[in-house]
Amino acid sequence: MTEDARPPGKTTVAPDVLVEIARMAALKVDGVSDMAPVSGGVNRLFRRGIVDGARITIENDVVSADLYIILENGVNIRNTSRTVQKKVTRAITEMVGMDVAEVNIHIENIAYPEEA
Repeated sequence: MTEDARPPGKTTVAPDVLVEIARMAALKVDGVSDMAPVSGGVNRLFRRGIVDGARITIENDVVSADLYIILENGVNIRNTSRTVQKKVTRAITEMVGMDVAEVNIHIENIAYPEEA
């Protein structure tokens, strides 16, 4: 069967799947320590994924992502953020086949090592 001769029907992807793809891609980047809870006041209580560190919106089958991350101490914030943007964009595009309009990075904290 060729790609053009696919069976009838459609595939849908839940937003939580996109959140998980974005989270996992971000956490694999060197210098990313963890994901931070999504900020946003009272409205965040009614949104899914508030503790996931990512907020995903989809308009016209195009994904926009906001990632809330905690970086390791001593990393270059600019370079690490750009790497996260590239990795998340690539993961969503390759795994789901959707276009990505933007990946916004919000540095919420730096994970300093605990002193003994």
